[in-house]
Amino acid sequence: MVQSEAQPLLRVKDVAVHFGGIVALDGVSFEVARGRIVGLIGPNGAGKTTLFNCVSRLYDCDRGEIAFDGGSLLAVPRHRVAALGIGRTFQNLALFRSMSVLDNVMVGYHCRSRGGFLANALRLPHAVRAERRAAAKAREVLALLGLGALAAKPVAELPFGTQKRVELARALASEPKLLLLDEPASGLNHEEVGELGALIRELRERLQLTILLVEHHMSLVMGIADWVVALNFGRRIAEGAPHEVRLHPELVRAYLGG
Repeated sequence: MVQSEAQPLLRVKDVAVHFGGIVALDGVSFEVARGRIVGLIGPNGAGKTTLFNCVSRLYDCDRGEIAFDGGSLLAVPRHRVAALGIGRTFQNLALFRSMSVLDNVMVGYHCRSRGGFLANALRLPHAVRAERRAAAKAREVLALLGLGALAAKPVAELPFGTQKRVELARALASEPKLLLLDEPASGLNHEEVGELGALIRELRERLQLTILLVEHHMSLVMGIADWVVALNFGRRIAEGAPHEVRLHPELVRAYLGG
């Protein structure tokens, strides 16, 4: 895939986060070029999910800057991040289990609609039109992920691997420029991990996505990432192409000790 030479879509510069006396991130800096799949790796407690939570504005930074698409992300209210073009999945599923697959995915599109609570409650014409657009978008994404036949099913009745795809569909329904995938292979079997890798590559191509991926499954990361950033104890310890980073001495020590 041809990479753009324009400014990176995401730039993280000198980001630090402390929880009391615990240093979660300690001056982390890296960039995510447009159209790339970037893997963020490191042992447990390295700061990966904390960094994700900063990018999605769930956490505040104690120091540093995060720029998205040329502007400061830290100046954007939390509730506007999805509309800005950042979609996200979670390590632990965050679906509405009693709701249908279709309704869960429609939630992802609502950041693109302008109808307020009152307009929806009164079923005003523009709110009804927005609801129809959300349903159409949700069905389109479900078809893309091979979930169309499950639209009316309650999420709670689905296997875990299928629920992971529903959460991915919800993130895609927000029409993101940047997709944050937090441990998407967690709980999947070997065959499902292989299918996931092929799906992520396909989505990048078809939807022109930029993807930042946190994952412990090293074969998945090394197989699909264009670039890898490694963290340990809140610091960046290595960065580069997968074949360079996998043998980096600092990363080997982080995982194996000594």
